[in-house]
Amino acid sequence: MTAPQPNNPLHGLTLEQILVRLVERLGWATLGRRVSIRCFNHEPSIASSLKFLRRTPWARAQVEALYLDTLPQPGEVDAEARIRVPRSKIDP
Repeated sequence: MTAPQPNNPLHGLTLEQILVRLVERLGWATLGRRVSIRCFNHEPSIASSLKFLRRTPWARAQVEALYLDTLPQPGEVDAEARIRVPRSKIDP
């Protein structure tokens, strides 16, 4: 079994979970503007996007970076949960 990675916010998340959360937060149109790839702009679907992202490391890196940018910062209100993110959950 792998060791815990407390400083890695992507640990334990699948690419599908990341993509679904981004689509829920941003929508396909905004996602396509932020990461300009065809599978986000032309007939987007989770399945086609996953297929492309799994084969294209640079695109996957951009999607993961965008996901990290959309995470709430300490003290910021998380729009999804409508709760304040405690500093102890983010900072060690």
